[in-house]
Amino acid sequence: MNKIYFFFLFFIISNTIFSQNQNLVAFVENSSDNKPIPSVHVINLSQVIGVITDKEGKFEIPAKLNDTLYLSYLGYKSIKVRVTNDLLKFENSKIQLTELAYALEEVIVKPYELTGYLEIDAKNVPVSQSFRYSIPGLPTRGYEGGSRNSGAFSKVINAIFNPADFLYNLFGKNPRQLKKLKQMKEDYRIRELLSSKFDRETLVELLQIEKIDIDEILRNCNFSDSFIQTANDLQILDAISGCYEEYKVLNRK
Repeated sequence: MNKIYFFFLFFIISNTIFSQNQNLVAFVENSSDNKPIPSVHVINLSQVIGVITDKEGKFEIPAKLNDTLYLSYLGYKSIKVRVTNDLLKFENSKIQLTELAYALEEVIVKPYELTGYLEIDAKNVPVSQSFRYSIPGLPTRGYEGGSRNSGAFSKVINAIFNPADFLYNLFGKNPRQLKKLKQMKEDYRIRELLSSKFDRETLVELLQIEKIDIDEILRNCNFSDSFIQTANDLQILDAISGCYEEYKVLNRK
């Protein structure tokens, strides 16, 4: 009995220790030649904390067991890494990034064989079952709905009543995402990363929404298509945050 008791006591203590924040130390290197990669942005998605690797590819970031790290660097494929016990225990862990030149070799560019004759190709290529709705008075090119966009039409109806309702409906169901908006704005490392990016990938991972939702949020908050297409990710973050703050002010009134 004593052995069993001590075993469970040790198990509980171990879990308690590793469920608390620790400083995770690791190295980022190129998967093709194992050379260190400096200036990689490492973001703890679970806690919205960002750091950058030094010239030796080393980084140190607060983390706990089962947190998710997001690594991003220009010219390399971004990856997500789950924080495990070995990552927390050992300071010489290596995380490898793959150059996009290698990653693209695995992408299938042509899913359909086209002949060049319109009448033949039109019959061979499957037609999307999505539908596009255009609502007079709303500053958009239309909204897509259908079997491949579940709930898309309901989003259109919700957006009619208040331009920022679409934003609230997305984030209101998950208050943690609203908290993340504030944390992202306050972390200068994350802001530095977002200011250099235009692909929305980091925003998608941090906010846990789709790219199409980001576009619809901004359109319903009266941002132009030109801004949506040309703004960097930091400008998009500030626009979304500002839109929600305006919504809260109007809602109080």
